[in-house]
Amino acid sequence: MARPMKERKVCCLPETNLFGPLNRRHATGDEIVMSVEEYETIRLIDQEGLMQEECADRMDVARTTVQRIYISARKKLADAIVEGVTLKIEGGSYKLCSDDEKDHFFCKNCRLHPGRQRRRHQGMYKSQE
Repeated sequence: MARPMKERKVCCLPETNLFGPLNRRHATGDEIVMSVEEYETIRLIDQEGLMQEECADRMDVARTTVQRIYISARKKLADAIVEGVTLKIEGGSYKLCSDDEKDHFFCKNCRLHPGRQRRRHQGMYKSQE
């Protein structure tokens, strides 16, 4: 029996979950799906400049797990750009930081207000069971 996947901590959901080329009509089935935790590794490592170890601490997983997620996310980004297809962010196995916080006003890790973003995106993102 396989070990159940541990939910990864995510501080916030993306403002937009669909990206793609502007000069090409969207063809059905012509998209790459990136999970929310893959998005989070890109945000933490590439945008915030964190090291993999720091990213792992924030997401509450092992550094090797972050490395694997990050490599997968970078491959999907590259494929979407090079092939000119739509990139969609959805699903995965994650929980928002605010779910663990007693003070829901700010996330301790990134100082964002996750509750407001969570309400705005409610129902857009589906965790895969």
